[in-house]
Amino acid sequence: MLYHQLVHPRINEVLARAGHHSRILIADGNYPASTKKGPNAEVVCLNLSPGVVTVAQVLQAILSAAPIDEVNTMGIPADDSYAAQGEPPAWAEYRAVLQAAGSPLVLRPILKWDFYEAVNSPDHVLTVQTADQSLWANVLLTMGCRVPGPR
Repeated sequence: MLYHQLVHPRINEVLARAGHHSRILIADGNYPASTKKGPNAEVVCLNLSPGVVTVAQVLQAILSAAPIDEVNTMGIPADDSYAAQGEPPAWAEYRAVLQAAGSPLVLRPILKWDFYEAVNSPDHVLTVQTADQSLWANVLLTMGCRVPGPR
């Protein structure tokens, strides 16, 4: 029996094989998960129905199970019509998840096309495709190192 919140067997297996600098994409329901991925990435589909499950729920579970060094969101290009609306509401939810997990990490946006390039890396090992309907809700995590002692 596991102590952390993440109980999905395939996601746990991929995370257990991943190492420092490995990347995990938690994709919203709009992300082209079948085509925008790294050459070594596995895709786990958790998109049961619209809005179930969400990126924030998956983020919470992964933070309970793996050391994370960096959290990147998909940044909005200035010429995108959404840019005038300000920061997407999902980002505040992710900050709350990070805070509840006791994480000192800060969300760092990567502009859309650079985000796709970062996902295309050979270090990208996993995409968890959600059915989150929020816009600009993708999150790219970079694995840290397991260190001795309590987490």
